[in-house]
Amino acid sequence: MNELFEIELSHSSGVYAKHPIAIVRGEGARVWDSEGKEYIDCVAGHGVANLGHAHPAVAEAISVQARRLITLHEAYYNDQRAALLGKLARMVPELDRVFLCNSGTEAVEAALKFARLSTGRSGVVAAMRGFHGRTMGALSATWNKHYREPFLPLVPGFSHVPFNNVEALEKAVTEDTAAVILEVVQGEGGVHVADPGYLESARAITQERGALLIIDEVQTGLGRTGKLLALEHFDLVPDLVCLAKGLAGGLPIGAALIGKAVRNLTPGMHGSTFGGNPLVCAAALAALEVLLSEDLPGQAAAKGAYLLERLRGLRSPLIREVRGLGLMVGVELRSRVAPYLAAMQDRGVLAFAAGLTVIRLLPPLVITQAELDTVIESLRSAIAEPIPETAEA
Repeated sequence: MNELFEIELSHSSGVYAKHPIAIVRGEGARVWDSEGKEYIDCVAGHGVANLGHAHPAVAEAISVQARRLITLHEAYYNDQRAALLGKLARMVPELDRVFLCNSGTEAVEAALKFARLSTGRSGVVAAMRGFHGRTMGALSATWNKHYREPFLPLVPGFSHVPFNNVEALEKAVTEDTAAVILEVVQGEGGVHVADPGYLESARAITQERGALLIIDEVQTGLGRTGKLLALEHFDLVPDLVCLAKGLAGGLPIGAALIGKAVRNLTPGMHGSTFGGNPLVCAAALAALEVLLSEDLPGQAAAKGAYLLERLRGLRSPLIREVRGLGLMVGVELRSRVAPYLAAMQDRGVLAFAAGLTVIRLLPPLVITQAELDTVIESLRSAIAEPIPETAEA
């Protein structure tokens, strides 16, 4: 057994299912394992590596800032934090305040707390198939019983309704509802894109009934879907937006963008020891500069359209549906995907599942067309190969 495997298996927590490769280096859309084998990475840290791996601009910003100041609590002002807050506040002009933290689930926790604080209500309506994180509040908004049931009872007041069902949403939102939380594209839930009318109705229903609308852009944000934020596809202005993953070029960060309907945020009501530290702010500033100067959202739109068209052209009887937005793509099979993901890995492409039957592709936005062609060929040949019955179980 590989020595790295032995150490991790002996001492890690046990809460992660591990693949039998050790990734030790990355550049752009490619990574290399400890044996020197090269892979095209369509997992990208579960959507973190939008700029690819080890982007020089981000690495340089981290290096420079690490020699100046690494950590500083938000109780003190800081140049890097101020610059980042200014940039984030301009993403959605109506949401011009920002809470900085360390992850997507923390951004969701903050948004849920802010909604309850602002409205004086406790109810939260979320969508079936939605995924919002694993801490107790975010987990309460997450639908999949595999994640939820070991930790019951969760935070009271949460309910779930079918995604893209306006009638169900209208019935669920009452005078006790503090917030509705939705993804524009459900990632973990199978890469399902919201209907424009559904999001428009969600905005109207929440405004009419005094609830806040939280949009979770942890996976869809920062260029992934072909716009800087996925909500731009729908001209949607919610009350809170949750960001994380691709925001700092790979360093841990989360952010909640805050609109005018969010009230009562006074000192001590919430906080984060490491949130907004100068090192991660410097990385985020560099990452945003690359994202915008190289028009990576535009690249994601064009490359995503190409990828979707080519995948839909495969015409395999094993493929039930190909769906997605930008470079957030799901290929739903008529079989469990695990053996096909293993076959793709053998062919030098890393992908991952969204549920039991969906292959999820989240490549770095810097991936080339030639690399996309390799991904498509890997999938085509993997699903064309007979899989033993035992592998499908």
